[in-house]
Amino acid sequence: MIEDFRNWLIQKGRSINTIKSYIGHVKNYLKWFDQSFNDPFTKLYRQNVLEFISFLINIKKLKASTINAKIAALVKLNEYLIENKIQNALVITKKDYIKIQNEYISPSTISKNDVESFRQKILENKSKRDYAIVTLLAYSGMRISEALNVKLSDVNLTTREILVRYGKGKKQRLVIINDKIVYAIKEYLKERAEQPNSFSEYLFISRESETVDRTVINRIFNEFSDKITPHTLRHFFCSYALESGWSTHEVAAQVGHTNIHTTMRYMLMSILFLTNLQI
Repeated sequence: MIEDFRNWLIQKGRSINTIKSYIGHVKNYLKWFDQSFNDPFTKLYRQNVLEFISFLINIKKLKASTINAKIAALVKLNEYLIENKIQNALVITKKDYIKIQNEYISPSTISKNDVESFRQKILENKSKRDYAIVTLLAYSGMRISEALNVKLSDVNLTTREILVRYGKGKKQRLVIINDKIVYAIKEYLKERAEQPNSFSEYLFISRESETVDRTVINRIFNEFSDKITPHTLRHFFCSYALESGWSTHEVAAQVGHTNIHTTMRYMLMSILFLTNLQI
């Protein structure tokens, strides 16, 4: 197939260097495919291509420009396979290129030490509720709106899961929680039981209301940090989870990303700025 692909590229008028590059990248993909599935390559499948891109980011830790060069080769391979009636589906296009956006590589990117220092300040100066909220945001990847809408019935500390009923696009998902979150919520529940609004169906309550307003949480963040916000904690979790061995698909499912390339950008950010994270 490689020689047929090479001849096709020649017919298309591609330069010698371009052909050499495409062939090299396609051979690289075929090698990965063989090692991954121990099965002969027949055609391109989108799921395989996405897993290959994830491999390049998570395992090989390649630069976005290098990954995009490999994607470009697979785009041409896809065109060749369709033109020669080997497959019908267009499974990869230039829209799949990895893009590094400025918002993902901001100098304000926070580290695990920053997060732990922030959590400790909240623990020492605020309520167990606020500490539980901060811990949940930092180590679950939940949006602040999702966290504040969690109901008691959505939390299962035994299976270590929280059901997010009102995610972006009104999509439900199960969020995995770790020991830090479990311990923080357990301690908060003891305090919560003494609150006047303890009858509320919502997990997080205030003395004045059955729920907590996000402006209250924002004020707490502003009081104890000039760079950590609920949203930067979400960024932190994505990078932290990827560095800790989670796959891009696992992180995307955890945080509710509908486009896996959004998750991949966090990996690129973590490679650049969060190389010292520890599990």
